[in-house]
Amino acid sequence: MTPVELSRTVLRAVRRAVEDGELTVAVPERALVTVPGAGGWGDYATNIALQLAGPAGETPRRVAELLRPRLVEAPGVSGVEITGPGFLNISLGSTASTLLVEEILRRGPRYGFVDDALAGDRHTSVAHSVRLHAPREPRALVVMDVVARLLRSQGVLVRTSCEGRPEPEWAAVLGIGISIGIGDIDACGSRSEALVPPGAETDVDVDVRPVPAPDLAALLALGRDAARWALLHPAAHDRPRLAADHLVQRETNPLFRVRYAYARTRAVSRNAADLGLTAQPGDVQEEDTPLLTPLLADHPRVLARAATHHSPDLLARHLVAVADAGLPLLAATLPLGDEKPLAAHRARLALAEAAGAVLAGGLSLLGIDAPQHL
Repeated sequence: MTPVELSRTVLRAVRRAVEDGELTVAVPERALVTVPGAGGWGDYATNIALQLAGPAGETPRRVAELLRPRLVEAPGVSGVEITGPGFLNISLGSTASTLLVEEILRRGPRYGFVDDALAGDRHTSVAHSVRLHAPREPRALVVMDVVARLLRSQGVLVRTSCEGRPEPEWAAVLGIGISIGIGDIDACGSRSEALVPPGAETDVDVDVRPVPAPDLAALLALGRDAARWALLHPAAHDRPRLAADHLVQRETNPLFRVRYAYARTRAVSRNAADLGLTAQPGDVQEEDTPLLTPLLADHPRVLARAATHHSPDLLARHLVAVADAGLPLLAATLPLGDEKPLAAHRARLALAEAAGAVLAGGLSLLGIDAPQHL
């Protein structure tokens, strides 16, 4: 059961409780399912009982107690515990990580996009259509480009405009165009020039105004990938750092770690093919990489949050965390010496390829190259 399917399972439990007359409340459109915090129990947790307690006129724990037996009966759920004031912690048993990896490999770099697996589960604060408007400034236009990509990944109709046509010299370096393709600027001038097609259910205007890049020459010297990372990795209210260390191929450089981790997943897949080893999702003993699977499971939520809050930095930091958690796995994926390929190797290979898909998809949304070799 994937996080999306579990969210729907939680909503079905709520609906059954309402139909049975045990809860008097409107069934919400979405149930938030997250990875439990440090020391938490189970594979996933939901705050649905806390969300419904007020409207239902019950305590959160009472709502959780009503939902728990219905969740325990659901296929794929092996256990449910109530923790804290009314959190429902859910265990999916040994198949949880296997199903997650299967889902990621099926969707590839589009894992977490709303147009397929997340259809119908989009966060309600994401509008159906958005108009983004930015000043004629490099960082603002790069951030607007990525915010548009993130919103489109969540099924949102987006139109973009800026206050003036960008200079060709820096627009070309940063990968910014005017009405060339998806993610480019639709209009220059006033916001009203970014027209929303008829039939859009919601029309929200958003001004994209991060702290500007301090030094255009230093920014352009970084080249496209490093320059975009330097502008996107900090939060919008933080001043971007345009130092040359964004270019160094060392562990101290977060961009290098992300791109290197992806390149390593591709190298592992190529070497596995040479050995005749194919990926097969299965149980992986993750003593050395305990955070990787939860981070992969959290990827759709990160995309939704980054889109909702218009914050590409959330995605950039998430990719760094995935890379750091995945690199130790890659060293132990393939058989060593005369060791015969086992089911454990195939499962680790599948997990490594899933991590690579998340990194590739995330880098693509940031407009940064995911290298096959590095």
